[in-house]
Amino acid sequence: MSEKKEESLIDFPCDFIIKVIGNTHDHFINNVIEIIQVKDKTFTNTKIETNYSKDDKYTSLTCTVYVTNKEDLDHIYSSLSTHPDTKFVL
Repeated sequence: MSEKKEESLIDFPCDFIIKVIGNTHDHFINNVIEIIQVKDKTFTNTKIETNYSKDDKYTSLTCTVYVTNKEDLDHIYSSLSTHPDTKFVL
């Protein structure tokens, strides 16, 4: 039997936009950077656009991440999603 390779709609390697929304506090942005750097060593705060909710309760980060394969992208999404301060990952 032949194995069917899982197809992707994304052409790797590529820059991929990930939006992370979480609680506003001093360490949230640094935590996101550390999580992404596990798979993208080139990721820094210069690749983040930051916005805050009206009451500053939530921080929205738009991150441009360089990924080389689906597994790395899945790992980043999973790690960000399970972080205690993260509300959503899009």
